[in-house]
Amino acid sequence: MTDIPYPGSASVAQPTARRVRSRWLAVVVSVALLAPAVLGGEAAADGRSAAVVRTDQGAVRGAVAMDHRSFRGIPYARPPLGALRWAPPQPGPVWTGVRDATRPGDACAQLEGLPMDRPSESEDCLYLNVTTPRTATRTPRPVLVWLHGGDFRFGSGDVYGGRRLAVGGDVIVVTVNYRLGALGFLAHPALADAGRSVGNYGLQDQQAALRWVRRNAAAFGGDPGNVTLFGQSAGAASVCAQLASPAAGGLFHRAIVQSNSCANPVQTRADATDAAEDVARVVGCTDPGAVAACLRGRDPAALIQAAGYPGAGVDLGPFVDGRTLPLSPADALAAGRLHRVPVLTGMNRNENTLLVWGMERSGMNCPTPPEPGQRPEPCPLTDEQYREQVRTAFGDGADEVLARYPRDDAHHASETLAAVLTDRDYAEPVYSAALAFARRVPTYAYEFADTDAPFFSDGPEPTFPTGAYHCAELPYLFTVDYAEALTPGQRRLSDEMVRAWSDFARSGRVDWPRLRSDSPYVRVFSGDGGSGSTDFAAAHSYDFWRSLRG
Repeated sequence: MTDIPYPGSASVAQPTARRVRSRWLAVVVSVALLAPAVLGGEAAADGRSAAVVRTDQGAVRGAVAMDHRSFRGIPYARPPLGALRWAPPQPGPVWTGVRDATRPGDACAQLEGLPMDRPSESEDCLYLNVTTPRTATRTPRPVLVWLHGGDFRFGSGDVYGGRRLAVGGDVIVVTVNYRLGALGFLAHPALADAGRSVGNYGLQDQQAALRWVRRNAAAFGGDPGNVTLFGQSAGAASVCAQLASPAAGGLFHRAIVQSNSCANPVQTRADATDAAEDVARVVGCTDPGAVAACLRGRDPAALIQAAGYPGAGVDLGPFVDGRTLPLSPADALAAGRLHRVPVLTGMNRNENTLLVWGMERSGMNCPTPPEPGQRPEPCPLTDEQYREQVRTAFGDGADEVLARYPRDDAHHASETLAAVLTDRDYAEPVYSAALAFARRVPTYAYEFADTDAPFFSDGPEPTFPTGAYHCAELPYLFTVDYAEALTPGQRRLSDEMVRAWSDFARSGRVDWPRLRSDSPYVRVFSGDGGSGSTDFAAAHSYDFWRSLRG
């Protein structure tokens, strides 16, 4: 804002009283029009005013720390209660006065998951959180919108504190809750009243949050024309779905896909309908004429319990519905029908050590299974169990897999099984998708490879090295309380990753070469100071898995 001479200034002629009143009225009006930016802290000199931002719904007061501001629990849509259960998200509430934004909103209804997740029975959960640097800037900052993982049945945005990225990368970080499990993805035909499509409500929530960001980013000092959508695991699958969804067009300008692949299949409409009917049966809604009313009458606890846990419950998630997702991300990628934005994509070197740890923790490797209700003792995988697992998983191809991944005394059987499953489930599809992206848009690939990454601080310790397991990179990008503190060397690696993520958000580029079929450069983030490049295809037997997949 330019300096405005005040009455009596020697630099201007003395105006009449009417002109003075007119000038100061103009100044007051100008300040009022600039209120979102001023209240957002870009021109605020004190912490109290910097803590208040005026959104298009009303003013919110967040918390101001030495180096950042945080605004938590902002409703971006109406609570999906009553008639709004299993309906598209509706515009958020408006309010007068200043709304408290120092505490997170409820997590969406879910069972207890990994240590970072917390159980919830709430449907009033469509909230987001905004973290900004404290310092002022004349240039709008890039905005990164985070979609959490959790198999589309666990997780919440507020678990991932945005300070590390916001301050270290000089960016705005937004983390989002979206409906999960049966409340977010139930596609029962009986719910298709008023001719609207069913299911994929969680994806529609994410789009509503992105529209909120487009309307309100500037008030927080962000650039609504430079939004990066990023996510991990199910959050990365969500990014893939938004890349393929026409309704998300123009809502983001770059994409980061962590520990998942846009080449992975999603459910068909028939799959989603079968899953919804399974849920209806479990909760006792079987009368064809009353299914919709019956489902709407069930409380959230019954519905999330009916969906259950991964591998032992009903598979719910995004599906091809002809509207929100007219084409699967894999088909859209193959056909070149994804939104044309730069992509940063990658995985962790030892992704499936987390899965194998879960097998140990469940007691399924034990000679005698635990009694119902009994807390199991972790049992390490034996060599014979490793071979049995491979034979069960690969049938006629098992001998080839065992020859490629033989047992040796230098590694635990659990490590070997994890390597097999990591290369099959992550490396091959992630790299295949990266190469497909690279044919159409600027694409950069990475591998997180800190073999000493801190493990969850809750629960029994694994009996084998977990390395760079699934979720291991998250404490390097976010402030979280579920993992041990990073060492000085790991903090340096964190700084390196924050710089890469924020550089990509700012410009769509990073400081290593683009991935190309004739230049397969993959950046390695290693905790031992050995960050560099890798022959990813050789390290993960990419050609072998491509041939085995046929």
